[in-house]
Amino acid sequence: MRKALIWLPLALFAGFFALFASGLLRPDDRVITSKLVGRPLPAFDLPAAASDRPPLASTQLASGKPRLLNIFASWCLPCAAEAPQLMALKGAGVEIDAIAIRDARPDVDDFLKRYGNPYARVGLDARSAVQIALGSSGVPESFIIDGRGRIAYQHVGDIREDDIPMILQRLKDAQ
Repeated sequence: MRKALIWLPLALFAGFFALFASGLLRPDDRVITSKLVGRPLPAFDLPAAASDRPPLASTQLASGKPRLLNIFASWCLPCAAEAPQLMALKGAGVEIDAIAIRDARPDVDDFLKRYGNPYARVGLDARSAVQIALGSSGVPESFIIDGRGRIAYQHVGDIREDDIPMILQRLKDAQ
């Protein structure tokens, strides 16, 4: 019995190590997806966030043609990294609207001047009320809105160069 007790601490350590290692090898999915995918956009009417772009309302997104709705912030570093991909999508003919989260118009103007402005309209969601209503968990995040104003797809995180073909296909599928 005493010999078995000597090995007990080593066995407990091995068990904790195995539990820890299994968590590293199979981490939980921590991406929060919106429950609104496949459902209509919540109603909103936001003031303009950029000096040279009109405001944004949910009714404008039910225009008969799929659109990309990008949620960003001027203070968001991944949003700046995503900017070239959004410009490439605009160059491919994608209509993009945006919601600026917890921002100020001068900061949004500076951001768009520095990184490019792919947006047709930019709404200001100063208190993240629309962001929360959409089921968005952070910035950047993008939604493909079909021509009837329904959320067809949610892309969590920044759009990267290798995501562009998939985004274009999802837009085509949303027609």
